[in-house]
Amino acid sequence: MSWRKYIGPGPVVAAAFIGPGTVTVCTLAGVDFGFDLLWAMALSVIATIVLQEMAARIGLVTQKGLASVISETLQKGILRYFSIFLVMTAIVLGNAAYEAGNISGGALGIELFVQAPVLNLGNFQVNILNMLIGSLALILLLTGSYSTISNYLTGLVILMSIAFLGTAIWSKPNFLELLSGFQPAINPENIFTIVALIGTTVVPYNFFLHSSLISQKWKTIQDLKYIRVDTLIAVIMGGLVSMAIIVTAKAGSATEVNSAVDLAIGLEPLMGKMAKYFMAFGLFAAGITSAITAPLAGSLVIAGSFGLSTDLKSFPMRISIVGILGLGLVFSSFGIKPIQLILFAQLANGVLLPLLSGYILWLVNKKSVMGTHTNGVWMNILAFAIWLITLLLGGMSVWKVLGG
Repeated sequence: MSWRKYIGPGPVVAAAFIGPGTVTVCTLAGVDFGFDLLWAMALSVIATIVLQEMAARIGLVTQKGLASVISETLQKGILRYFSIFLVMTAIVLGNAAYEAGNISGGALGIELFVQAPVLNLGNFQVNILNMLIGSLALILLLTGSYSTISNYLTGLVILMSIAFLGTAIWSKPNFLELLSGFQPAINPENIFTIVALIGTTVVPYNFFLHSSLISQKWKTIQDLKYIRVDTLIAVIMGGLVSMAIIVTAKAGSATEVNSAVDLAIGLEPLMGKMAKYFMAFGLFAAGITSAITAPLAGSLVIAGSFGLSTDLKSFPMRISIVGILGLGLVFSSFGIKPIQLILFAQLANGVLLPLLSGYILWLVNKKSVMGTHTNGVWMNILAFAIWLITLLLGGMSVWKVLGG
């Protein structure tokens, strides 16, 4: 059997959760706590594997995306409309708001290579690099080919992994000290960073993205073993990249970091200019991959929720992609910070994550949907434990938004 059979949308899922936000959170974790929170990243990888496997299994068995399954399962009543409203708010509105950060993050990476040209238009300054990255993402999405998008993203994820992992190895961390970071320790100082690390990896929109893309690659239940290998390798690789950023951040000389750009500059005294360029490329790759996956996931949710075609060449998909990516492009290029949109989306995400993971757990045990491919006892025990984690994450996210 060809090894290509094992490569599916897994790298797309990894590309989706390793965005500029993840890079920044991991950078701050490394600067503030050194290796101490590597265990939290390992926990988030386990949680992501379990939840993504269940979402992928639903996609394979039903040959539909999670948004379509939710729409068909909840056919009437207030729960249906509340679910659709919550998903639309958290995924579609959220992705449009976060898209500005994805595009800007990618541009920050390029700016470490070249000075960003700025176009003055009256009261606004338009960042040309943001326009370029947003346009590249839009062109790729409008090719209308899932396989083309997947191939490009797989290539970028591999290069991004080499960039971040290479920089971490280059920093020559103390192995015994690094291993000590996998001993769980929670205190009032690190609790919010732990929540941020797990929350930036266990991403609700990835459940929709993964389940929808599965049917584009695999059609029969015999393919489940390929899906599991694809998911396992991709999520572990994504987790290793996140850990590499934490390791690299500890090695840098920066004491106050607001973004990965500060980290890249802080690495120069230790590893020379080449390390800075490795980090710069990694940040660019993280930005552009997330700039592609965010509007793709949002459009799949819109089409799936209303029973419309999820073919990339269909009108509903294309207009949704243009709308979500276009908003992000406008926000980033004109320097607009949609703070209220982001806060509202974070609030909705805080509610959505435990509800959605609970729904996935319920659905994957529903024989009328899954047939003989429901969860076993041990999988349910593990999944329930992870659901409790998502409940804690969601609760703390809501509390942080409302408290802030």
